[in-house]
Amino acid sequence: MTALWTSADIAAATKGAASTDFAVTGVAFDSREVGPGDLFVALTGEATNGHRFLDQAFAQGASGAIVSEDCGYPHVRVADSFAALEDLARASRARTDAKIIGVTGSVGKTSAKEALYACLNRIWRGQAHRSVLSYNNHTGVPLSLSRMPATTRAAVLEMGMNHAGELAHLTTLVRPHVAVVTAIAPAHTEFFRDESAIADAKGEIFAGLSNGTAIVPFDSPHRDRLIVAATPYAARIVTFGSDKAADVRAVEAMRLPTGGSFVTARIGEKELSFTLSQPGAHWVSNALAVLAAVDAVGGDLGLAGLALADLGGLAGRGARFTATLPGGGEALVIDEAYNANPASMRATLAVLGEEAGRHVAVLGEMRELGDASADYHAGLAEPILAARVEAAVLVGEAMRPLAETLEGQIAIVHCADATAALVAARATIAPGDAVLVKGSNGVGLARVIAGLKGA
Repeated sequence: MTALWTSADIAAATKGAASTDFAVTGVAFDSREVGPGDLFVALTGEATNGHRFLDQAFAQGASGAIVSEDCGYPHVRVADSFAALEDLARASRARTDAKIIGVTGSVGKTSAKEALYACLNRIWRGQAHRSVLSYNNHTGVPLSLSRMPATTRAAVLEMGMNHAGELAHLTTLVRPHVAVVTAIAPAHTEFFRDESAIADAKGEIFAGLSNGTAIVPFDSPHRDRLIVAATPYAARIVTFGSDKAADVRAVEAMRLPTGGSFVTARIGEKELSFTLSQPGAHWVSNALAVLAAVDAVGGDLGLAGLALADLGGLAGRGARFTATLPGGGEALVIDEAYNANPASMRATLAVLGEEAGRHVAVLGEMRELGDASADYHAGLAEPILAARVEAAVLVGEAMRPLAETLEGQIAIVHCADATAALVAARATIAPGDAVLVKGSNGVGLARVIAGLKGA
């Protein structure tokens, strides 16, 4: 396998000193994820010290390490291992001719990133790169960049934040040619005065552009605010949405019996009809943003449409499976367990409402909503009733206002944690049901998904 980095490359990028010659084919900072040939970056922090896991990393096949302490394995010694990771990211960005797309948003950024990667990899097979999982923060973004092969033709990097100023730094590392904001919605409101402040923080992504393209949601009430943020940096601003005035818009979006949509989209002067495998109006919006980005980097829209048709369900973000129930029979489970905020809850509840059978919702609390948390949770009653949910398992103390609002209208079980929620879900779900499982990641509803898969 071609080397991703040599010890000489790493030392030059980080201004470190190599103990010996070595080459690596991957990069990791979590020792549990280290595989054969990887570079292990021993990060230090308040909670842990990566140097304690050097033995484990090399036992799992690491070829070298970045360290700031004594090390008996092949390594590059630096003053600060986190700064070195960022330096390696900058070196990776500097050595590539790839078209770089940065993606952020309150909702939909991971889904859009995965869909974009599917399109880019369909167009430039084997030469597309992406952030894995949701590695979108101050450590995940430089890790994703440092993993990018020099021969990459196109890359999509997800950037997240929960405080103002975070994206302003991350975008200087990524320096995207195209910057996408999927949507603005209540998320991390504990740390922002209002949605306008969230829009401002998301708009920081545009500062990394240099004569590039900014892609903005036309239908957002914060559209003009985002355009103002993009104007000093973008050579071109492209809007997407359902309105006829959007630069990229859905001329038609028809739900298919399979749950997806048949979409005819107008992309500037071009028109594309394609099947979108993912269900829901929010996925139509994601697809429009994706097509806008593909067009901005000169990609083949026809191949992108084929990729969107083949896009499989994403674990934790809409993947579907059939659960075999202990008493016999089966139920459809929609896995949205990875994360949740008020906007994404509403969108996925609407998808549940379109399914056949009795509707059951297993919903975990939404976190980092600050003083408005009770109102946001109680406000879910309307989309739950609109989706014709007949039974709900509500998880976490923050769900109490919703449980009180729904009392007497549908069957409710209010649980303290995911372990109790799995027990309640198994007792609630009946053959033929359609079940939505969704909540903030910290609630741990992935355990409910795992349990239902093994039922």
